[in-house]
Amino acid sequence: MTASKKELNELLEFAVALARGAGDLSLNYFRKQPETTTKSDGSYVTVADREAEAYLRRQIAERFPDDGVLGEEEGEHKGRSGRRWIVDPIDGTFAFVHGVPFYGVLIALEMEGESSVGVVNIPALNEVVAAAKGCGCFLNGVPARVSTIDRLEKALLLSTDFNACARYGFGRAVELLQQRAKSSRTWGDCYGYVLVATGRADVMLDPVMNLWDCAPLLPIMEEAGGTFTDWRGVKTISGGNSIATNGALFAEVMAVVENKDADYSGD
Repeated sequence: MTASKKELNELLEFAVALARGAGDLSLNYFRKQPETTTKSDGSYVTVADREAEAYLRRQIAERFPDDGVLGEEEGEHKGRSGRRWIVDPIDGTFAFVHGVPFYGVLIALEMEGESSVGVVNIPALNEVVAAAKGCGCFLNGVPARVSTIDRLEKALLLSTDFNACARYGFGRAVELLQQRAKSSRTWGDCYGYVLVATGRADVMLDPVMNLWDCAPLLPIMEEAGGTFTDWRGVKTISGGNSIATNGALFAEVMAVVENKDADYSGD
């Protein structure tokens, strides 16, 4: 059964409150050298990650006990309602551990197999981007839209780590995209997508992404007027990598990615 706009807005309000609560908890540890360990893949996990995810799970279980929850730190709890919350308590833990304010809390709600609600809270910057399918995208409650830049030569291109793109087999494509774009910066992790969704940047690339990274970004990007796909150009949260654009640049970006051996030095 399709959710009404009223129900979606109520769920979005709950998700925003969740993200703000988890973000406030993380700020208690930010720039205070929290207890940190390293996972098998070399990424960091802190006491703040664990406490924030526990908070999110408690709040969801109290409000929607039949809903499922998938989180980065504690795995999946199967639900009975057909809905699944997908949470990442701190996306950009590398930034968090190093005292850089570009980390975020990610929350999505999957309904009937589709990511329909997405929230990204950047707590250290007090920026919350939120969207629900058919309800629009908002930055701190104000409608947000992507930019109108329509050529890469005018665009700001972002990635969490351009060098990592080469390690995952996208090196030539990214080299060409950087050559063609007006500027490129590593304002990365979820904050890069926040910048594209709110019109402050135009393209964001990541060569490797988890489900909990992607789930909130798809509804946010689409409701802001942009695109969110994998590197094949397929709209999905399960592709293992991602490209976000303002929509106007999607075809040109994909032409470069798909024809990565071509000469894109100029028109």
